[in-house]
Amino acid sequence: MQDQPRPLWAHLEELRRRLVWSALAVVIGGALAGYFFEPLVRLLLAPSGGLLSGAGKPVYTEVTEILGVWMKVAILGGIVCGLPIFIYQIAMFVAPALNPRERRLALLFIPSAFFCFAGGVAFSYFILLPPAFQFLLTFGSDIAQPMIRISNYVNLVITLLIWTGLIFETPLVMVLLARLRIVNYKTFGRMRRWVFVGAFVLGAIITPTFDPLNQTFVALPVFVLYEIGIWLSWLVRPRDKKPSNKT
Repeated sequence: MQDQPRPLWAHLEELRRRLVWSALAVVIGGALAGYFFEPLVRLLLAPSGGLLSGAGKPVYTEVTEILGVWMKVAILGGIVCGLPIFIYQIAMFVAPALNPRERRLALLFIPSAFFCFAGGVAFSYFILLPPAFQFLLTFGSDIAQPMIRISNYVNLVITLLIWTGLIFETPLVMVLLARLRIVNYKTFGRMRRWVFVGAFVLGAIITPTFDPLNQTFVALPVFVLYEIGIWLSWLVRPRDKKPSNKT
């Protein structure tokens, strides 16, 4: 059953209320991330394997550097916590304008996007980062000893986690494009050879090393995700109704 039409001011008031809830989620998430700053940073430091300096810890060279890292962790923590709430609030705001099939697609898309992003972050944290740092921080160790700044390290790790999480959204984006009839699975299939090359280029850009092994760790999942996206695009392809043979 469709909702009754409402005046413009009522829609704006609902949007304002939903944005306030989203902003509140960001503030609460940021406060929690700031409060648990030390365990969160220790979690980010784990992939380095204690190789950031002779003492096993990163260093800082500016008086306000630790404070800057704390603010970054708090802000990003707030965004991470608030983003699902924001997406949910926006989805609920536009839901009355969608038909039942579009609503089901939207409700399926939101958790799927979250799990894909989380899978990319987990892949980067457990698979990509440890060997990358092992290579970077031991290469030339007989010549010089690493003294890595904490701000540089945290920026690098967060950037890699975010980019890998976004890459893992590839199948979901392909499914959405196929469902909206923008690109079909046949077109995706014809682009396969270029994606294979682009995956290695992307791996070279994302990984902090020039090690082909670490670049392959990124390139192969990208290609596998693209193949999964082709299969899912075929599975959800819009099917036109067959014309009737009645005369």
